[in-house]
Amino acid sequence: MARIFNERDIEIFTKLAPETGGNVQSGAGHAFPFILRPVSHRFAEDADDFRERINRLSTEDVLYLADLILENKEELRSLDEEDIESFLELVSQKVSPEKKKEILNHLGMVG
Repeated sequence: MARIFNERDIEIFTKLAPETGGNVQSGAGHAFPFILRPVSHRFAEDADDFRERINRLSTEDVLYLADLILENKEELRSLDEEDIESFLELVSQKVSPEKKKEILNHLGMVG
C-alpha cells in the first residue's frame, strides 16, 4: 500500500516542485508514493535542475528525507544515477558524511 503524504511531505514536495501547487497526484490521479522519484523523473528537466531543486531544502528537510529512506518510506534507488549522487552529496554536506554512509549501507550501495 502506498504511503500517504503528511503535511511535512507535502511541504517538502512543494519546495521541490512548486509548479504542482501542492498537488501530490500524478496526471492520472494517483497519489505519488514518494517525494524524490517524481521530482527526478517528472519535474526536473535534467540533473542540474534536480540539483538546484534539492538545494532548496533545509538541513532539517534533508535529514527528514534521509530518515525516510532508512525507514524504507522514501525511494532513492529508482532515481537517475546523477540524481542519486546529488542527493547523497547533499546529505553529506547538510547532515553528515556518516548519514550518507548509513544510507549507502542500508541500500547495499557502494560509496
